[in-house]
Amino acid sequence: MENPLNIEEWIVELDIRSMQAAMESGETTSEEIVKAYLKRIERYDGKLKSIIEVNPAALRIARELDDERYEKGTRGPLHGIPLLLKDNIDTRDAMHTSAGTLALAEHVAAEDSFVAAQLRKAGAVFLGKANMTEWANFMASGMWAGYSSRRGLCLNPYGPGELFVGGSSSGSAAAVAANLAAAAIGTETSGSIISPASQQMLVGIKPTVGLVSRSGIIPITHTQDTAGPMARTVADAAILLGAMTGIDERDPATEASAGRFLQDYTPFLDASCLKQVRIGIPRHYFRDLDPARKAVLEAAIEALRREGATIVDPVELPCQDASWNGNVLVYEFKKGVNDYLAQLPESIPVHTLAEVIAFNNGHADRCLKYGQDLLEKCEATSGTLTEPEYLETLRYNQEMSRAKGIDYAIETYRLDALLFLGCDEGDDIAARAGYPAITVPGGYAEDGVIAPGGYITKGPVGITFIGTAFSEPTLIKIAYGYEQATRHRVPPDMSRLEEQ
Repeated sequence: MENPLNIEEWIVELDIRSMQAAMESGETTSEEIVKAYLKRIERYDGKLKSIIEVNPAALRIARELDDERYEKGTRGPLHGIPLLLKDNIDTRDAMHTSAGTLALAEHVAAEDSFVAAQLRKAGAVFLGKANMTEWANFMASGMWAGYSSRRGLCLNPYGPGELFVGGSSSGSAAAVAANLAAAAIGTETSGSIISPASQQMLVGIKPTVGLVSRSGIIPITHTQDTAGPMARTVADAAILLGAMTGIDERDPATEASAGRFLQDYTPFLDASCLKQVRIGIPRHYFRDLDPARKAVLEAAIEALRREGATIVDPVELPCQDASWNGNVLVYEFKKGVNDYLAQLPESIPVHTLAEVIAFNNGHADRCLKYGQDLLEKCEATSGTLTEPEYLETLRYNQEMSRAKGIDYAIETYRLDALLFLGCDEGDDIAARAGYPAITVPGGYAEDGVIAPGGYITKGPVGITFIGTAFSEPTLIKIAYGYEQATRHRVPPDMSRLEEQ
């Protein structure tokens, strides 16, 4: 770093390893890096609205980690690295955990979530909580992605007010894309990491359900929810993923990862791996693509082929004409939210989903911009997960997405991964299966059409690789090889977000 006074610009697009090397050499400190990010947040986030609140202890924690580095040495690659956490992830500190809601605006968690505890242990500095689509976009069917009652509408820095921001980890993505933090943690039920990462030229990893604990995270569904890293590079995402894994007795799903989780995924950052992989192209899902996004897709396929990958085109999935619905989410949401709210202190005004709905009705002018029809639909279920409709839908989802979906394609065509564009039907199949996905910047669509959700499809486009359970090492290899061969990520022009 030539001039320490230029650190605010020096950190733009800087990766975790470079930050770590600069701190190790004494060129800078965690405290200085945190200060630089805080200045950028003050400068740009008034309009971007990617961050719900900044951690008032961030500078103190950074100083303590700097002292520890000097006295004892580093804990590892995340020592002193400033991260953001989505606002549905519990942290035992001065920050709140609210899922973007006013009903939980004063909720301060009594304990760290497992994910937060793992990251603290690794030496990360929690810079703040990221804005998100309220209740992880499971509050109202007409809610715009990135909106929360606590912070308002998060914008996409590549086209503030014009381009789709993606949801529900909207703020996690926007902040990292805008270089307001080194990286962030998002959560996904179906597309909530992959979508905003794809829309903002980021790498997002949606892990296998069970690889990363969900304890201490405000839920939607225990069969699909997972937390995952969002970063500007595959290497940074791999570093974060290794720090997040582990068996957690509070989340029985993590028992399935015994003997399969790793605490270091960086050995799989192999740029030459594409010569050994077979990637399937499920053409059925691309039949309605607009010309601009189709061009991005075809360019990605050609780049993979040029790097030596074996492209199997097309592949057919028995599930490609399946009749999907959202019943599992509707039924599991009530039980999950009631279980989470029940353990909150009496000082919090809501302890059941019914009380959340009542609170929102009582503060309708601030809480119900888009209504709450999904919350009401969930409240109408028993909350016991015994309804035949729920049980049959869960069985159908898992059979079609696994044995007649991803597993079928991987086994039948001898594939290492399937390729999809951004966040589309493929990511939804992976979500229903509980299988991993990773998205990488794939280019920019200059033109677009109106998508079913009402947004324009132009803007950044991700290339998403999907695999079978616990295939994260393979997906990271493929994503890294593609990233290094194409290097599509460019930072947004921040001049449109300058505070006057």
